[in-house]
Amino acid sequence: MVEPYFCNSIMKRAVEKGIIEYEIVNFRDYSSSAYNRVDDLTYGGGAGMLLMPEPLEKAILDRKLEKSHIIYPSARGELFSQQKAKKLSRESHLTFICGHYEGLDQRIIDRYVDDEISIGDYVLTGGEASAIVIIDAVFRLIDGVINSESLEDESFSSALLEYDQYTRPQRYCNLDVPSVLLSGNHALICSWRDSNRIAKTMHSRPDLLSKASLSLSKRKKLIKVIEEFGI
Repeated sequence: MVEPYFCNSIMKRAVEKGIIEYEIVNFRDYSSSAYNRVDDLTYGGGAGMLLMPEPLEKAILDRKLEKSHIIYPSARGELFSQQKAKKLSRESHLTFICGHYEGLDQRIIDRYVDDEISIGDYVLTGGEASAIVIIDAVFRLIDGVINSESLEDESFSSALLEYDQYTRPQRYCNLDVPSVLLSGNHALICSWRDSNRIAKTMHSRPDLLSKASLSLSKRKKLIKVIEEFGI
C-alpha cells in the first residue's frame, strides 16, 4: 500500500534528489511463529486480534529504529495539525508503526512510541493510510521539496483558509474570473485575497479566527466581512 506513494509526483522527485530517503519494513519477517504470524487474541476477551509485541520489537531493534522519532497513527492519539506537521518536519528521522485489527500491544507503545497521532475522529482498517497522510503533510515542508513561496498563503499557514484561485479560460460556464485579479494592481489583488481568505474562513471554519494573528488592516477587513455576513 505504501510503496507507490514514494514513486509518484512530488515525493518521487524529492526521493530522486536525495532530499527524502525511505525504507519499508515488513515486521512479519521478524515473526518466530508458523506462517509468520504477528497477531493474537487480546487478554481479557473482546472482539478482534492484536499485534504481538515481539515481532515489532525485533524489527525496531534490528533496524536501530529506537533512535528514530517513532509515530503510531491511532484514533486515540493527538489530533494532527499543520503545526504538528511543522514540528515533525524538523526531525531528522521518522518511523511509522502501522497498526491493524485492534492495534498494538500497549507495551510497544509504552517502550518505543514517541507520538500517538490521529488524523481525525474516525477509524480506519489499518495505519498505512494515516501514515501516508502524515508523511505527505510533513515532507512538503522540508527545504527543497516545494518552493517556499507556495507555502506562505496556504490554508492553516496563518490560521486562515486559502483564497479562491482561478486560471484560463477567463469565462467558464458563464462564470467570470473576478475582475480585480485581471487588473494588474498587486495592492488591490493582495487586499482582495486577504478579504477572500477571511470570508472563506468565516463561512467554513469560523473556529479558526479565534486563533488567527491578524494585522490591524486585516482585523478591519474581518469586521467588514462579519458585517457582510450579518454576524
